[in-house]
Amino acid sequence: MKKEIQNPYSDNNCFFCGSENKKGLNLTCYWDEEKNEVSTEYLPAQHFVGQGDILHGGIQMGLIDELMGWTSYMLTKEMAVTTAIDIKFLRPTYICGKKISVTCRVISTEGPRVNMVATLSDNEGEKCTTATGTYHILPQNKYNDLIYNRSEIEGEHQAGK
Repeated sequence: MKKEIQNPYSDNNCFFCGSENKKGLNLTCYWDEEKNEVSTEYLPAQHFVGQGDILHGGIQMGLIDELMGWTSYMLTKEMAVTTAIDIKFLRPTYICGKKISVTCRVISTEGPRVNMVATLSDNEGEKCTTATGTYHILPQNKYNDLIYNRSEIEGEHQAGK
């Protein structure tokens, strides 16, 4: 049974899932505990086309990345960051005023790494885009530093830590 995922973070400004972002996609994601899968449906806006009536690949990639983030979170209950995504565009994703769906599930975990597979399908259920990805789980203090205290993180990065 699918249950709506409640965002546990107070900053609801994410372009993809933030309910407070007036220019964002305002996605609602669902967790299916039986399938260990996160899913969403989205009706693409016409201004997200690349060419003709085809949904821009960057938007497709962003949708998949967002679902991977929530899938990792639902498994670990900790935030994680994207370390790699391998995306395959199988066929054009036509907008045509119809919803698309994205699903994601975990395929393995290795220490702080969560490996996932995702699929973006058109309104008829045809796979248009698939991806595999890896996320790195962040302890809460590292997540807080990343989001709220950039200077410390940037200093670590520049120092090669």
